[in-house]
Amino acid sequence: MALAVTDANFDEIVLNSGKPAMVDFWAEWCGPCRLIAPFVEQMSDEYKGKAIIVKVDVDSNPGIAARFGIRNIPTVLFFKDGKVADKQVGAVPKNNLVAKLEALL
Repeated sequence: MALAVTDANFDEIVLNSGKPAMVDFWAEWCGPCRLIAPFVEQMSDEYKGKAIIVKVDVDSNPGIAARFGIRNIPTVLFFKDGKVADKQVGAVPKNNLVAKLEALL
């Protein structure tokens, strides 16, 4: 299961992990977010030990969303070496997310 991160632990879990990370910015009320949620969960299991896969609820954690300029959800940011390396806005097929993450491994 994808770990839920907060404003308080984002840097520690994502930026300082030493591994590539995929961060799903979502909200409970967002229909397209629910469409990609199963992909995020599957990838969390598939990439265990190779990459960090987390979710950020933008309603509960507005600080992170503002910090990275998240204006539309779902937005998935891909991090490498503590920096944003790629971005996907909107609901997309799982293979799109996998390709972006694989490029960072």
